Amino acid sequence: MGFFKSLLALIFHRRQNSIPLMVPKNSLGQKGEEIACKALEEEGYRIIEKNFRCRQGEIDIIAEEKGILCFIEVKARSSEKFGLPEEAVRKWKQKKLLTVAVIYLEQKKIKSRDMRFDVVSVDLKTKKTRIIQNAFDVDF
Repeated sequence: MGFFKSLLALIFHRRQNSIPLMVPKNSLGQKGEEIACKALEEEGYRIIEKNFRCRQGEIDIIAEEKGILCFIEVKARSSEKFGLPEEAVRKWKQKKLLTVAVIYLEQKKIKSRDMRFDVVSVDLKTKKTRIIQNAFDVDF
């Protein structure tokens, strides 16, 4: 019983002093997306939409660069302990991005347009970004 009282006291003490026990995962994602948007804009991208959602999934950023419509996945990490951020965009994620992109095109009534899938890799510690254009081919 003493352990649970100590744990509750620790939690209560931290809440009183507004020190979070953990940073919520979605706030790390939001931070990564903010850093990515800034980097994209600095590279000449025009942000069209952020966090396009539908039942099938989400696209983090939709932008235009030199007349090309770009569907952009942002991957942010605070360490490379589990690999580079862009390595997390595997085949199943690529298929999901393609599906959501098709839905976006249908909803916006976009029929014919040059487009590509980019990935922005964000290091949350250094705030460095890597923009990977044409990160994967659509050959499903």
